[in-house]
Amino acid sequence: MSPPVATETLPSTAMPTKATNGSNGHVKVTDNVKVLEDLADKWDTFKFDHIRESQVSRAMTRRYFQDLDTYAESDIVIVGAGSCGLSTAYVLGKARPDLKIAIIEASVSPGGGAWLGGQLFSAMVMRKPADAFLSELGVPYEDEGNYVVVKHAALFTSTLLSRVLGFPNIKLFNATAVEDLITRPSTSNDGKIRIAGVVTNWTLVTMHHDDQSCMDPNTINAPLVISTTGHDGPFGAFSVKRLVSMQQIDKLGGMRGLDMNTAEDAIVKRTREVVPGLIVGGMELSEVDGANRMGPTFGAMALSGVKAAEEALKLFERRKLENMG
Repeated sequence: MSPPVATETLPSTAMPTKATNGSNGHVKVTDNVKVLEDLADKWDTFKFDHIRESQVSRAMTRRYFQDLDTYAESDIVIVGAGSCGLSTAYVLGKARPDLKIAIIEASVSPGGGAWLGGQLFSAMVMRKPADAFLSELGVPYEDEGNYVVVKHAALFTSTLLSRVLGFPNIKLFNATAVEDLITRPSTSNDGKIRIAGVVTNWTLVTMHHDDQSCMDPNTINAPLVISTTGHDGPFGAFSVKRLVSMQQIDKLGGMRGLDMNTAEDAIVKRTREVVPGLIVGGMELSEVDGANRMGPTFGAMALSGVKAAEEALKLFERRKLENMG
């Protein structure tokens, strides 16, 4: 059995529109056109529109630096664009289109480990009731009773990623690493801190701090950071490891062995704000709590993201007010 098809209906004959530049430089739609049919059997006379190489460079850099300027002050920063981080972004983008949300992903390719299932197998398994999130996205699956199977994990990941990138208030900065957390004294005057943003650098720069010098970072201020960097690894569990080194939590519990039934419940239920201004979800949370790993299932990742977004919506106005001080 498959879930309902996507929540939005597109005409089966939907085609692109031909656009031309008006006198004011704005794009205007002139008529509907079947683009590929126009090209068919005309390859002997085919030619791309002429542009200069500098136009390509300017088209990319202009938009990128505008994004850097726009999101230097963000409302929410999500660290990690795996299945948990992207699920968080989806729920937040849908619920609060007024918020500026920046996603920071160390890899060139977003998605984390969710492009494949376990052990390089393609199918993705989600235990119920995580199928509700698949139905929300319109991702088809096979119903196997207590669990469902998506025919290829990339179908889930690409669908979720395309939905997230479609939100006008969300910007993904991939190939970008979080090198540190921005902190402020806690408003309770207890010697603790609150998180007020992230310190970033291009990932290739971060990887070469040991053999190069003077490669200072950039910053993004935000009253709320949601960290979903996964379990320990080259960039994994970064935020919570940094909390230990800043003496904000005593130590990490360390991820325990595989216990699928225990682990998935724990990851979802305990997704929370660990210190003021920092919500932790997904497998990064297992490192904090000493929770079990969950194995080759992905339901907890998606639903931890949903809960992280709900926690963020509860806390945002309060943390925003504190950040103004």
